[in-house]
Amino acid sequence: MRISRRKFIKNVGTTAVVAPLVASPLRALNLDQVDEPLKVHLFSKHLQFLGIKEAAQISAELGFDGLDLTVRPKGHVWPENAKSDLPVAIREIRRAGVACDMITTAITDTHNVHDLEIIKVAAKEDIQFYRSNWFKYHKGKPMPESISIYQQRIKELGEANQKYGIIGCYQNHAGRSIGSSFWEIKFLLETVDANYFGTQYDIRHAMVEGGLSWQNGLELLKNHIKTIVLKDFKWERVDGQWKAVNVPIGEGMVDFVSYFKLLKKYGLNPPASLHLEYPMGGAEKGRYEIEVDQKVVFDAMQRDLAAVKRLWKEA
Repeated sequence: MRISRRKFIKNVGTTAVVAPLVASPLRALNLDQVDEPLKVHLFSKHLQFLGIKEAAQISAELGFDGLDLTVRPKGHVWPENAKSDLPVAIREIRRAGVACDMITTAITDTHNVHDLEIIKVAAKEDIQFYRSNWFKYHKGKPMPESISIYQQRIKELGEANQKYGIIGCYQNHAGRSIGSSFWEIKFLLETVDANYFGTQYDIRHAMVEGGLSWQNGLELLKNHIKTIVLKDFKWERVDGQWKAVNVPIGEGMVDFVSYFKLLKKYGLNPPASLHLEYPMGGAEKGRYEIEVDQKVVFDAMQRDLAAVKRLWKEA
């Protein structure tokens, strides 16, 4: 008899309570899968010039394992339409022969009717993970107070995730929002059940913000990692200022071999989402109309996927 992902997550979560040495369902699932290839989802943001059916078909043709579906304002599925549109989208994706184990959302609060609806529907459709929105520091409040407020939000999201059978993730992100520092994320996750809420670890942002200490950040968060994001960058002088410029996988400063070796050392083989943030005629920004031939975008996706597979094998 087939057991749904939703039920499996709940069962593994229960097991984790009995065996506290297992940090999370994902970690338990991946300990024996370290040397297996990464399961790479294509971030659907970069295919928003196509409908969901076509995006799923292209991701399958390019060799991706799944599609990381945007379920957020101006995404493939808009939050207010999730109840009706998300199940249809998931059926289209799986019919194309690829998985949809993760979605990217703007979820911030269980008291938001659309946010809670997305959690319910996604869990019912056997989606395993969702990425939440980012939090910003409150003006006029001390920074620790802002983090305390968001700890409660995360705790409530974790409780909802446990109730419906899904796992939430907060992405580390370079910049001024909460989560550019590894310690900010560590504090955010202190009050939530680690089985139902963790982090989507982004190595590009980690190396932009972490510099030479990114490995410390990875070690700090390793037991909270549920999914990962793959992209690359390099520092360039642009109009007289140094900026982090996004580039194809393997052409930048991200030390993927060292990173992948550490993931394997920690027993982690999490679902991955491939992002292509470098210039692709607007596809990198999620535009509905792009200024280059679609083949330019598809070729870039295929090259980056091949680079990821090669680097994972080398590690």
